[in-house]
Amino acid sequence: MRSKKLAALTLTFAMVLTTLAGCSQKKAQSGVLPELDGRYEVNAEVPAYQLDKTEDNKLTWYVNADWWNTDWGNDTVTKKVKEDLNLNIEFLTGDDTKLNTYFAGEELPDIITIFSSSSSIATSANQWAYSLNELADKYDPYFYKVAKEDTLNWFKLSDGKTYGYPGYSNSQEDYDDGSLNASTAFVIRKDIYEALGKPSMGTPEEFLDVLSRIKEQFPDVIPFGSNAMTTDEGSLGRDLQNFLGVPIENEDGSFYDRQMDDDYLTWIKTLNQAYRNGCISDDNFSDDGTAHEEKVKIGKYGCIFIGGTPQRSGPLQTWYGTNPEAAYIAIDGPRSIKGNAPTLAQAGLSGWPVTYISKNCSDPIKAIELFTYLLTDEAGILTTYGVEGETYEFNSDGKIVLLPEVEEMRNTENDKFKKVYRLGEFCLFGHDRYKAYGADVTPAMEQLNEWGEGKLKTQFVIENINPEEGTAEARSLSAINTKWATTLVSLIRSQDDAQFDAVLEEYKAFREQNNWNEIVKIYNEKMDINREYK
Repeated sequence: MRSKKLAALTLTFAMVLTTLAGCSQKKAQSGVLPELDGRYEVNAEVPAYQLDKTEDNKLTWYVNADWWNTDWGNDTVTKKVKEDLNLNIEFLTGDDTKLNTYFAGEELPDIITIFSSSSSIATSANQWAYSLNELADKYDPYFYKVAKEDTLNWFKLSDGKTYGYPGYSNSQEDYDDGSLNASTAFVIRKDIYEALGKPSMGTPEEFLDVLSRIKEQFPDVIPFGSNAMTTDEGSLGRDLQNFLGVPIENEDGSFYDRQMDDDYLTWIKTLNQAYRNGCISDDNFSDDGTAHEEKVKIGKYGCIFIGGTPQRSGPLQTWYGTNPEAAYIAIDGPRSIKGNAPTLAQAGLSGWPVTYISKNCSDPIKAIELFTYLLTDEAGILTTYGVEGETYEFNSDGKIVLLPEVEEMRNTENDKFKKVYRLGEFCLFGHDRYKAYGADVTPAMEQLNEWGEGKLKTQFVIENINPEEGTAEARSLSAINTKWATTLVSLIRSQDDAQFDAVLEEYKAFREQNNWNEIVKIYNEKMDINREYK
């Protein structure tokens, strides 16, 4: 689907990767797929990991994240994987510097996980990684039964082959079948909402009026809060744009400048007026994520615009648990002045981490077996809920529920829970759809999930459209994004309309001085190619 773009980029990235890879590339290029030699008989109807009876298998797996848990075989999840595949894994972790060091050295790890599918390493994977198509064809055709065709097509390189497979890759089917929950919500404390007569907050005038009434009638509460804004735009950038249904493309299919949308800027001006009215605290711009969550736990905000509700489920539940009559509930909140419906976003086809099998892999047969295994529903349930009878059981509705002692540990000793069970932590091939198998949605999240039903919309056309890493345009975009984060705070904190307009004009000028037109040109080129997918 995206092969034209990747063909155009191959020469550039070949030069980049050659510099990075050195001797490792020469060794990888000479790699030849081993023969099975009677190891098992390939059967398209049976996953190869069930056929392969070899013992004492071992693979090295590099994850480009220092936070990754390198333990293997001691927790419920990896112990089961180890048993099912007769496999030991040595996890290696690091950052981009460590990753580049591997590519500049003699050998690559057997398996490599990165977190940018548009990086030079990813787009030149045909030089250093095995094609998953070739591995599946030769050793494990069952792979095609568990891998998503849409995802495989999305990740094809210019040679028509797929080299990496992502976690959390959501296809159109995932959006359509209702297995995904919205993760953006405008919430208000239920007791405040009812005390004020369940008012609408859809227009700027209504919004400002309700915040002023909260300030007057509930003086111990901060009328409005949002995600932490100490490092980026928080929830008041793309999340708010999606909430207002700001378009992602013009009618002619070209890139739409969402930051300059009249609808969006009208609501940023409204937030500025709320700030001037004393309804938004300066803490909203200085609190980090932890400080923000602590305020949620004690119900300190009257209203909150949340991006990433699953990540706030703990604090929301803490407040709900002690104050159910004052629980945060989702309402329609700010609405598009133009009449656009909300178009809330979730992960798209690009997913999150992307994992490859290097041409230096000591056992590519076992590696593709591992990929197939981790993409099965059985593994999805394992990594999300653990082992039936050991960590979970099914209730009368056929939903998965954690055993009481497991649930107790999760709620009271979370660090120990992660170490002992590792549920939800082994996420490199994870998928959101498995959350629908469980009945353990916290009470605080139930109504928020219900409110979000039918509001999710795909944004495939604007996935991975940023300039390629290492280019002048990529450096310019990084500077622009940093500038926007500070600009958004300055806009909301402006002392008057004149200052608001001056700050916005300064940002526009900064973009123009930093290759904005060239960046938009790249956006349009990549959007055209993405559009070919459908």
